[in-house]
Amino acid sequence: MGPRSVVLHAVSRELEIGWDDGSISRYPYSWLRRHCRCAECTAARRTGNPPPSSAAAVSITGCEPQGHYAIQLTFDDGHYRGIYPWAYLREIDPAGIA
Repeated sequence: MGPRSVVLHAVSRELEIGWDDGSISRYPYSWLRRHCRCAECTAARRTGNPPPSSAAAVSITGCEPQGHYAIQLTFDDGHYRGIYPWAYLREIDPAGIA
């Protein structure tokens, strides 16, 4: 269930993942920022507050693999704690969420 490819599209502000099964997922950068699972963002959501920065104009400035199970994204608002496991990215695919 891993990715074949991971591409950051700066102009459209989307992360594109080509999966092993041939499907493609596209995640707006702001979507990923809002769905960060780090402790800070999880606590903010639990209290009914949005993550510190969930602006539509947020950009991803870094994308690093974390073993074979995830990627770590760095956002231009300085946020870098979010690790996104492949299974979680499949779960939050915007095309699959009503």
